[in-house]
Amino acid sequence: MDLYGRRQEQAALDRMLDGARQGDGATLVLWGDPGIGKTALLEYVAESAAADFTVLRCGGTRLESGLTFAALHELLWPVTERISTLPEPQANALNGALGTSNDMADRFLIGVAVLTLVGELARERPVLIVADDAQWLDEPSAQCLAFVARRLRNEPVVMLLTGHDDPVDGPWEKLAALEIGELGDEDARLLARAVAPQADESVIRRTIRAAAGNPLALQELTTSVAADDISAHPLADERIAVGPRLRRAFRARIERMSPPARTALLLAAADDRSARSTMYQAGLVLGLDAVAWDEALHSGLLTKRSDGRIRFRHQLMEAVVYEEAPPANRQAVHHALASVLTGENADELRPWHLAAASEAVGRLDDEVARLLEESAHRSWARGACATAARALRRAAKLSSSMDDAARRLAHGARAAWEAGHVDVARRMLEQAEGVSSASTVADLSEGLRGLIEFAHGNLETACRQLTRDMERVAEPGQAFTLGSMALRAAWAAGRDALQREALQRLERRLPRGGFPNADLLPLLRQWWTEEPGGGADDGARIAAPGAHLLARLSGSSWLLMPPSPLAVAWGIESALQEALRREIDMLRHTDQVTALTQALAQTVALDIAQGSWASATANALEGLQVAEGTGDDHLAAQCSAGLGWLAAAQGDERTVADVAARFDEVWVPRGVRVFSGCAEWNLGMSALFTGRAEEALDRLIRLSEHGHHAAHPTVAVLAAPDTAEVALQAGQRATAEAQARLLRRWAERTQAAWAISAMHLVHALLASRGDAEKQFRLALDVPGAASRPFNHARTRLLYGEWLRRAGRRIDARTQLAEAAEIFRRLDAAPLLARARAEQELTGQHLRRDAAPARDTILTAQELRVARLAAQGLTNREIGAQLLISPRTVGHHLANVFPKLGIVSRADLARIDFGDGLHLIG
Repeated sequence: MDLYGRRQEQAALDRMLDGARQGDGATLVLWGDPGIGKTALLEYVAESAAADFTVLRCGGTRLESGLTFAALHELLWPVTERISTLPEPQANALNGALGTSNDMADRFLIGVAVLTLVGELARERPVLIVADDAQWLDEPSAQCLAFVARRLRNEPVVMLLTGHDDPVDGPWEKLAALEIGELGDEDARLLARAVAPQADESVIRRTIRAAAGNPLALQELTTSVAADDISAHPLADERIAVGPRLRRAFRARIERMSPPARTALLLAAADDRSARSTMYQAGLVLGLDAVAWDEALHSGLLTKRSDGRIRFRHQLMEAVVYEEAPPANRQAVHHALASVLTGENADELRPWHLAAASEAVGRLDDEVARLLEESAHRSWARGACATAARALRRAAKLSSSMDDAARRLAHGARAAWEAGHVDVARRMLEQAEGVSSASTVADLSEGLRGLIEFAHGNLETACRQLTRDMERVAEPGQAFTLGSMALRAAWAAGRDALQREALQRLERRLPRGGFPNADLLPLLRQWWTEEPGGGADDGARIAAPGAHLLARLSGSSWLLMPPSPLAVAWGIESALQEALRREIDMLRHTDQVTALTQALAQTVALDIAQGSWASATANALEGLQVAEGTGDDHLAAQCSAGLGWLAAAQGDERTVADVAARFDEVWVPRGVRVFSGCAEWNLGMSALFTGRAEEALDRLIRLSEHGHHAAHPTVAVLAAPDTAEVALQAGQRATAEAQARLLRRWAERTQAAWAISAMHLVHALLASRGDAEKQFRLALDVPGAASRPFNHARTRLLYGEWLRRAGRRIDARTQLAEAAEIFRRLDAAPLLARARAEQELTGQHLRRDAAPARDTILTAQELRVARLAAQGLTNREIGAQLLISPRTVGHHLANVFPKLGIVSRADLARIDFGDGLHLIG
């Protein structure tokens, strides 16, 4: 293909195809002005790949942007027979999305199904996926393709998308992008000459100036100018934006056509999804004959596709035809199309055409609004929340009743929120409140304004809004959920007074039972009555809930589960972990991907406490990957906080700083003190472990500093042993004594083994020589204290240091050796180095090869693959769970076997994944 001025772009695309031929995947977004040549580049790539690639294509259109999974339907239509070969949950989800079954699934599972299908195709030959005019793709299809695009690096798959704008945000953000710029004057001249070889030089010159390097403008304007009187054509002398000029050019061409031919063009602009036969039937309703269609088809504006559809050669042409048509004509065309629609998509398309017909003339229509609302609920059930939101917003505009409009806007706002369109949801809520009361809208939207504030705003504001809406909603179960979220918001914000107020108002709102989970209200009161370190008013201890209650909570709603830092503070990580693992085992055999990810994210802090750091890293990275794909900021932050803590313990100061900087940017303005506190704790711990006492104390003291943005009671009590140790290093004994009091109150309140042990440890650090050893021994001997190996090893390290300074070198070696072994197993490099330095000071000579070689440690993804393979899952089943291809699973296992010193999958069943990755028996 001859593409003037696109040699660099063609070379880049050729390299992507060659990379896929060698097994490497790539994704690229081509963006630029309408008509700039993006589609021509796609045609070049498709032609280049035709011989040895499987080519899948789709394109966005204005009408189909409101249809659920329309683009995905077009993309996968040539390979639909392969869907039946997918794992059953994926096949069901994808068939439901494409409308070939009544199965329902969330959008995430649909993305997994498409990823698996593409991976299977790529095993046979490379795959090229092309999506033109991505800005017009329906939202569910766009999200699905974005999901797939981010996971193609290790597959022989090339995905190319085109759009008008730089993909700095939206579904294509963070994908590689290439701006297609304007042609230089020389290339523009060559193209203009090729299009109109007989044109006068003055026409060529003025066309180049007006087109501003836009290839489509050069083609269209050169033809128009050559055919018309140059003095009459609205070409400007200066270089200007192409859009208005192209519109004038297209309008001039349209106006030269006969009225019937213009109607045929308008039909094509109103519906470019239907087959040519449907278009012709609608034309018959409007009185069009073959002559009108011939004129329209020979106008140069339309093209016939191989599947029989009639489409405009460019989206801009379609927009001009539609927008320039009189309203009555648009109404007539949409009515005609609605009257002849048949087939699988007729029920979905018809309400949109009827709505467009009413909107064209500014008429309200309650029957059409009802049809749109029904269509919205069908889309919602299929996971297409954005489509549902658009349909409900349109239905509200057509409603004559303010009550109906408010209901549709409120429900539409909820759908937009679930689709991740926060700004749209806010605007729809405001519109709903403009036609109804705030209380009514809160009830209809199920407290959406508070939920939005909780996820994207200020947590103190969120707590007050959620509490207020809890009192407005009619359904007690929903009130219970909103009240629970209000309490969680107050806890995350570190506002204990606000937390007490929210609990009191929840108890007044729900004085009696009679709703789902009503019997959990006392347990909720138990969790949220007091904050850590505050001390109960009556001095009474509140017992931690048992495993059976935690299992009950895990089966109800994650919103009712205790936040994992609070569970760790109460010392019930084992019970909560047991409940979560049962849930995870169950979810592994279902298609509930989101619920599985939430459960995995909850385990991160619990795994850290119990010394299962490899599992914590794997789950955090998996949760972070999913959270970034779905836009769940809170889940991503929860995983990042765990990764930051691990980085501090393992000496990765760069990661600690990066996580803290991100938290400071995102969460401080939103008043989320639990995340700010975690960031300061991680920074302080990192400084402590590398010997920077003053810096560490400056960080850690903020956790208890009244009014500081990082002050949070739960984080403060968890970090109290660190704060006390570094305070003594910095010569601040009073601060260390305050931490001892904090730990004593919490230990007395909860009887948590870790807190009792930590209390004795701090007392040992503060004690005189005679009493210190007794406190060290008490700290080590607390029943259950050893279940937190990192904490236990730190106690041994400090005890060993004390013994060495006391001149008891032999006793010191015992404590230091045990501490060093745990630090070695956990890869806690800074404290391992400190323990070894102390061992050498006792006169002990160490072998420097005692630590495991770095190349024997599994990566997080290798660990996930190995654990699933050890459970007997096939490569395909592992790939389906981890969102990678079977080929990539095989690649990871090929790395795992030599690292673990095994030769087969059977050996994986003998690996202890919780304690150093060693063989059992």
